[in-house]
Amino acid sequence: MKKVIIYFCAFLTAFSMTSCDGMIEEQNYGNPTIEDMMTPENVILTIGQAYADVKWLHDHWGYWGVSSLTSDECCCPVRLPEEHWADGGYWKNLNTHKWNEFADAFKNVWNSTIAGAVLCNKLSDSMKKYKENFTEKQFAEAICELEVLRSYYYFLLFDCFGRIPYLEEFVEKTDEPLTEATEVWSRLVVSLEKNAPNMTEVTDGNRAKNYGRVTRGFAYTLLARLYLNAESYGCTPDNISISDEEYTTYGISKITSADDFYRNAIRCCDKVIESESYKIEDDWFANFAINNENSKENIFVIVENGNADFDFRYNGSMANKLRLIALSLHYCHQDSWGLIEKPWNGFCARPSFIERYNDWDVRGPGYEGKGTKDTKRWGWFYGPIYDEKGEKILQDKTDKVDAIITKDIVLHKDAKSDDPLSGATWNSGARLLKYEVDKAKENQWAENDFVLFRYADVLWMREEAAVRCGADRISSTSEEFKKMLSRTFAYSEDPEAAYKEAYGDVSTWTLEQICDERGREFAWENMRRRDLIRFGKFNDPEYVEFVNEIRETRNWFPIPYSVLEKSLRDENGEKIWTQNEGYE
Repeated sequence: MKKVIIYFCAFLTAFSMTSCDGMIEEQNYGNPTIEDMMTPENVILTIGQAYADVKWLHDHWGYWGVSSLTSDECCCPVRLPEEHWADGGYWKNLNTHKWNEFADAFKNVWNSTIAGAVLCNKLSDSMKKYKENFTEKQFAEAICELEVLRSYYYFLLFDCFGRIPYLEEFVEKTDEPLTEATEVWSRLVVSLEKNAPNMTEVTDGNRAKNYGRVTRGFAYTLLARLYLNAESYGCTPDNISISDEEYTTYGISKITSADDFYRNAIRCCDKVIESESYKIEDDWFANFAINNENSKENIFVIVENGNADFDFRYNGSMANKLRLIALSLHYCHQDSWGLIEKPWNGFCARPSFIERYNDWDVRGPGYEGKGTKDTKRWGWFYGPIYDEKGEKILQDKTDKVDAIITKDIVLHKDAKSDDPLSGATWNSGARLLKYEVDKAKENQWAENDFVLFRYADVLWMREEAAVRCGADRISSTSEEFKKMLSRTFAYSEDPEAAYKEAYGDVSTWTLEQICDERGREFAWENMRRRDLIRFGKFNDPEYVEFVNEIRETRNWFPIPYSVLEKSLRDENGEKIWTQNEGYE
């Protein structure tokens, strides 16, 4: 797949920024100079640099890892007999909620999102200094785009840690205390409300040009997420800080009760719906195809290049490639499907998560159970793995047993305890298959663009918000909503009836049923952890271990130890930033 997306080109190193454990440092990689970049001809390339840090968001050592592994949708057991994926208990600690401030992923999330946000501020600052070089329209559009992208970086950081160093101006180094969570929420909302109406609205005519960029639909979708999750972030009408002037200026419905958070979420979802910029795809899998750039459902993606150089970050842990397919598939899938890169046989679904799928739901593991000989496409893989000729079941060369993937996490015969996460078989756990696998051997790594925002989420957020505040629901009136449901039973004679028979009438669903459906629809799409916190279920998944007194503190991750150690005042070495509650 050839994607001519200037936002992800080699030119991004013109004047990049990195962060050093939370304290900001500038690095100059050579020509061209800032003066060279600040011209109308280079404005797109200038803004494009700010997107460089987006590519780290889907890595298992980064945001995707902490979002998925801590929720009910994913686990990574130690696989015996050779202790694959042991890594000192790192993955198990995320699965069981026994993480601490030394976990690499927390440092990676902090550094990558801070770097992206600070670079947005740096570029805005540079453009303001050279404002006379641009037309009024170019300048306004550029600043708007940078501020919305900055809000996304800060949103990810905020979603993990709550208290963050939120800044809307570029500074070399901050010596201010961390901004409290409710204040961060308020500033993000105001910034997005200010910029969303001025962002580019996607049409069929400009869709390709704006692919992989933040747009009006993106801004309102992000706003809807903030409003929908406000209470889960600890926000109340009394502790947020939106002024009367900001309410009036930016058209925000005044928040005087908890219901107003959800009414604002509905307003933002309706902005996306009424724009008609996006459509539910007839085929659910079209959103995750190798050539998924034509999906009208995907609002924002990470643009992939399956054959570009592998770029590591932070001591070789994070990488710039979509590795979910390699992370999850069994070693033997290479021989079965002729994959260029051998899969890593690690991450899989927690068994209770798979149980939520009806056998006829295409998003689930399906009813065939024939493994690589299944005749239909399913969202998860289980069953036997055959060789390319389909003549024999491949052998697991270590244990000398057939490679047959099970939905359960099966305890290995050599396990030293009855804990399946500490000693599972190689074949344990259903494997993600929603992203199309490249069986044509054209790409070393996944060429599928990773989906960050989808229109389906907008429809579900609106439905949930309506349930929460007693507003009108759209599940029984919207044709797009009905299509979203029925396509998941595409192999049934009457998909709409099949969905209703399997899961019930959506228009009468409770919040718990919506939570289950969001799991089925958005598995491994960076949403599940926050969904579970919002529904009060974050500590419920199987394998989770915790002390009752620390349940709520687990809703925020600990600020990385290395960040706190370096947040010192120059004059006396006093620490500027403090740890989140429950991790001291």
